Amino acid sequence: MIIALRKVLVAGAAGAALLTVGCNGAPAGNGDSAAETSRAAQSETEAINQWFEEQFEHQLARSPIYQTFLGRKTDYDKWDDVSPEFRNETHALRMASLAEMENRFQIDNLEPSAQLSYRLYKYQAEQADKAFPFRDHWYHFSQFRGPHSSVPAFMINQHRVGSLEDAEAYIKRLEGVEAYLGQHQQNAEDQFARGIYPPKWAYPQMIATAENIIAGAPFDDSDERSTLLADFEKKVDALDVDKAIKEDLRARGRAALINHVKPAYQSLISMFTLQEQAASNDDGAWKLPDGDTYYALQLERMTTTELSAEEVHEIGLAEVDRIHGEMNAIKESVGFSGTLQEFFVYMREDPDGKFSYPDTDEGREAYLKDATEIIDVMRERLDELFYTKPKAELIVKRVEAFREKSAGKAFYQRPAPDGSRPGIYYANLYDIKAMPTYQMEALAYHEGVPGHHMQLAIAQELEDVPSFRKFGGMTAYTEGWGLYSEYIPKEMGFYEDPYSDFGRLAMELWRAARLVVDTGLHDKKWTREEAIDYLVTNTPNPEYDCVKAIERYVVMPGQATAYKIGMMKILDLRARAEEALGDGFDIRGFHDVVLKDGAVPLAILEENVEAWIEEQ
Repeated sequence: MIIALRKVLVAGAAGAALLTVGCNGAPAGNGDSAAETSRAAQSETEAINQWFEEQFEHQLARSPIYQTFLGRKTDYDKWDDVSPEFRNETHALRMASLAEMENRFQIDNLEPSAQLSYRLYKYQAEQADKAFPFRDHWYHFSQFRGPHSSVPAFMINQHRVGSLEDAEAYIKRLEGVEAYLGQHQQNAEDQFARGIYPPKWAYPQMIATAENIIAGAPFDDSDERSTLLADFEKKVDALDVDKAIKEDLRARGRAALINHVKPAYQSLISMFTLQEQAASNDDGAWKLPDGDTYYALQLERMTTTELSAEEVHEIGLAEVDRIHGEMNAIKESVGFSGTLQEFFVYMREDPDGKFSYPDTDEGREAYLKDATEIIDVMRERLDELFYTKPKAELIVKRVEAFREKSAGKAFYQRPAPDGSRPGIYYANLYDIKAMPTYQMEALAYHEGVPGHHMQLAIAQELEDVPSFRKFGGMTAYTEGWGLYSEYIPKEMGFYEDPYSDFGRLAMELWRAARLVVDTGLHDKKWTREEAIDYLVTNTPNPEYDCVKAIERYVVMPGQATAYKIGMMKILDLRARAEEALGDGFDIRGFHDVVLKDGAVPLAILEENVEAWIEEQ
């Protein structure tokens, strides 16, 4: 399906050589022809790059939410249209766009950078087309994520208010929540009618999240403001406008919350409650219509490979065994005399209290402060690893209270391209014991630098690269880089404390175990309880951590497999480069070639690295 970039580059180089050298090795005298070919390729490249930008803008215009994510204030008072009709139209436009590209442009007539863009555009469109028949298999609502929790998170973290017009748009969006969530609710009801819904155990958590959002003023008589009201009033208070205008904005904001937001969430709660009564507790994707095909497609999309579920499962088992061996060595080095599983229990239960912060507001603030310091120290040493570094700022922030019970332990949000919003490393501190000190370093490196912030910020700051590549994503590449970034500091002398190094291994073990439990759940028909038991037995993570993780993997089939598969590919490519180049290997050059094109499928990453090795 994809033309090998390496073959294109080699063929291009060979062609250039034939144009400039005759049979006897003398100049062939047709330099003008070569120059004309080069100018034609440059012209065609400029044309397709302009076309890529036009297509990106057409797609962007269909999503007010994405416009806001990119820091734009066009359609700032609107939500996306998520109706089936609009989704069908969007897909048809994408397929028409692919056909137009293939009819208007010939890949052989483009410069190498544009050839890669052509291939990536084609790859992404074809993947979307393969997934389109299963567009409603991904749960519209789940306990882990969904529009019920993303609406307040979006308004709080994305909708900036720097003017009266921005505040007016905020109110308009609040007024539009009822219609927006209503579309999602209709989609979820249609899903349920076809037997596609999350397990029964997910519904109480979804209900709790929805209830949290409409708790407090102005939804009830509480003296405490609700999450959305507190955010809106804080933003209005910061405006440089007359007091009377602020009072009017507050009144209209409260009215929008009562008249539009509250009924939207009450309707969702009613739907969740009704569906819970009829839902089963079957967990895996195998329960869905044509579930086996769906899961195989999910593995392909998430890993960008053709690995089968059985192959992924076996890789996971082998990696778990390997990492257990390295952990045993650390266990012995710190003088622990029991088995590895007993050491896991010791680390998990932390009887001496030395691996966790106090379960207080002060303890949580200390965690955020120390995580920020870890990132700052690493930032000072990035020159040892990279030629290219991101310009965007990075902050560490606690996951908001309304969603912390159901959210993952940590995640990253990319910065706005215009610099108006920094990259954010979110730490979930709801259960402070689930964020042990010995995992702090690895987690900060993964979400911050040299991990997600490094990769995603650099990608969107790339020059002369189409926007669809700057802001696109490939889970195996992105999460593979994040996990690889936990390993890099080990070589730099970090993880000096053996317990911290154990934490690094624990994080890698967690991703290896994901290969086992994800395929176990969705291919081998493991139950939620069997998968939780596997994590509790084979990792040092607290049981709460294991429960929340398995519940996440249940409702996001395949996604968790991307991390380890991506990391293993990057490590394999680095080993090849080190062997081929010997003393000439430059870690900064290697990292730049991995990051220079943004997110790509693993097969294309391999071609890029092999081409770089040949160039060296």
